[in-house]
Amino acid sequence: MVVCLIRAREGAVLKKGRVIFHIDMNSFYASVETAFDPALSGKPLAIAGNAKERKGIVVTCSYEARARGVKPPMPLWEAKRLCPDLIVKPPNFDRYRSSSKEMFEVLREYTDLVEPVSIDEGYMDLTDTPYREKAYETALEIQKRLQEELLLPSSIGIAPNKFLAKMASDMKKPLGITILRKREVPDVLWPMDIGEMYGIGQKTAEKLRTLNIEKIGDLAAADEIALKRLLGINGPRLKRRANGIDNGEVNPDRIYEFKSVGNSSTLPHDSTDEKELGRLFDKLAGSVSDRLRRKDVMASKIFIMIRYADWTNITRSKTLQNPTDRADEIASTAKALFHQHWQGNAVRLLGVTGTGLVKRDEAFKQLDLFSFQEDAKDEPIQKQMNELNEKYGTDLIKKGIRVVKKESNTSGTSFNKDFFQERRQDQ
Repeated sequence: MVVCLIRAREGAVLKKGRVIFHIDMNSFYASVETAFDPALSGKPLAIAGNAKERKGIVVTCSYEARARGVKPPMPLWEAKRLCPDLIVKPPNFDRYRSSSKEMFEVLREYTDLVEPVSIDEGYMDLTDTPYREKAYETALEIQKRLQEELLLPSSIGIAPNKFLAKMASDMKKPLGITILRKREVPDVLWPMDIGEMYGIGQKTAEKLRTLNIEKIGDLAAADEIALKRLLGINGPRLKRRANGIDNGEVNPDRIYEFKSVGNSSTLPHDSTDEKELGRLFDKLAGSVSDRLRRKDVMASKIFIMIRYADWTNITRSKTLQNPTDRADEIASTAKALFHQHWQGNAVRLLGVTGTGLVKRDEAFKQLDLFSFQEDAKDEPIQKQMNELNEKYGTDLIKKGIRVVKKESNTSGTSFNKDFFQERRQDQ
């Protein structure tokens, strides 16, 4: 087991301020498969899609595979070239879902303030618990329990805020425990490359380099006005984080918040067939519609993503006059965007996403010349429904029937968020 303490002694950790843990499961999918089948232990293992359908992208892999050069999201053919004896398993989301629930149940034995970030990581706030005075020992105990009870390795970051805890948990993998204080930021974080900072992706890093920001320390000292001009309100926020400042609370309900609903699908072959592409848009729109209705929300904006055969990606969007959850409206908008911007190149992948989500009962439909007649037909019925609801109770009668559909456990863009939404409904 690797334990990293940055200028810290056991039993003398974070005496002042908050005590925040970030728990990050190591190679979660691969670890779950190994826990299920111990014969996989110590062997190079990759979790990937169906290569025959050209979805053979490595989702995650064991550390034995990483040592051979395999890493996500590498194409499976390349991974096998680097590691001919690589064992490949398809995703088993039922299994991962079950293991994740067990993992979070262990965390909640220590505090109610557990905020899931995804299926395999989350924050804990131990500030107002008896564990704050023995943070390191508690982290060691949690890590040991996850390893022994669930056979799952993890890394844990301990810090006075969420950002530093996240940065700390990434410093030692697998099975690392890292303590990071705010006063240690100049020595520990500032020398790191800007691309290694949590919250900064490749594109943002490239933008920051136009301001000669190469290290996290450069960002910490950067001009706030220039950052805001470059990145909007995100610029000053990133600067505060680079200085070790993060006032975000550990909120157990945050995982249930969602800003978009989307799905994408890779074609079995590069295609320029408009009918085939149209059918895929219909399928994606239907999936998005089903999930919008299940969440009882409507989308105000539709995004599409096009990935061409050469892996070039483009995204386009359109703001709708009225929010919708209808598959036909989503599909027609997506197709119109596609034909407006498609140059006839062979397409590899398509995606459809609804954003600007509003709750169904809060959605305000603007009547226009084209929808007025249809809405006018519904007005007498709606009036009677409202009168009955006012007399006998809210939501006694609603227009239409809401059908709750169980979502497939196959891979998709929404698995993490939907998983935790279902957990909330079970409570």
